[in-house]
Amino acid sequence: MKIIKTIAALKMLLEPLKRAQQKIALVPTMGALHKGHVSLIAMAKKQADLVVCSIFVNPTQFTDTKDLEKYPRPLEHDICQLEEAGCDVVFMPSVEEMYPQPEEWHIDLGAAEFLLEGEFRKGHYQGVTQIVKKLFDAVEPDLAFFGQKDYQQVLMIEKMVQRFNLKVKIVSCPIIREADGLAMSSRNIHLTEADHKHALVLSKSLEYVRNNFEIKDIEELVSDAKAMINAEPGVTLDYFTIVNGETLLPETNKSVPNLVALVAAKVGETRLIDNMLLH
Repeated sequence: MKIIKTIAALKMLLEPLKRAQQKIALVPTMGALHKGHVSLIAMAKKQADLVVCSIFVNPTQFTDTKDLEKYPRPLEHDICQLEEAGCDVVFMPSVEEMYPQPEEWHIDLGAAEFLLEGEFRKGHYQGVTQIVKKLFDAVEPDLAFFGQKDYQQVLMIEKMVQRFNLKVKIVSCPIIREADGLAMSSRNIHLTEADHKHALVLSKSLEYVRNNFEIKDIEELVSDAKAMINAEPGVTLDYFTIVNGETLLPETNKSVPNLVALVAAKVGETRLIDNMLLH
């Protein structure tokens, strides 16, 4: 496994592979890797000749500087994980490498940018699309793999790809969960044992909605799920909603083909998100 720290070195490495028409996959991460990330590497290996995983904690997508400062950075652990997963190349640039000079970035991501996470973390998806565009320019991948846990993020990246007419296929991969149902996240490291138990209400509320989807209407399902979460100690609900998976607008019609239940809450001092596809 090769570790690359500059865009120039990365392009030099990948250029002959591209000339040989090898298929290249990118798995963008901010590090603090877990089994969810490893599953992305595994899926990428099945669909591409070479897998590049980037590790870069992107400052422009953090709306809270304290959140940026405390984001976990266990690099040695991450490199071991990637070696075991069979990753081919790790791209680990510095902030100066990705942002050599101040730059303005703003693209039209549509109304969905300002909903849900966009409402709670204003400007977040501008920062996300800014860095993902930079990574796509550096790697020029055929495929890019993202986790479904960040459902809205995948949607925003797809809009960015359309906006720039990029020739990369976005692959959304299923959420990987702990044995008890908690969605795997780099932020879970901040949960105390009690927090972890309380956080299970998020996946339980989503399971409740899925299990009762055929017998209750959407308004009742959302109301019941919110009541479950609000009754859990140590959990502060930001939102629980069932939306059209394309627009992220609340939906009450069960026959809409792409329905998604999404939840966000603060558990102790840690903010978590989760979701479940209902069709």
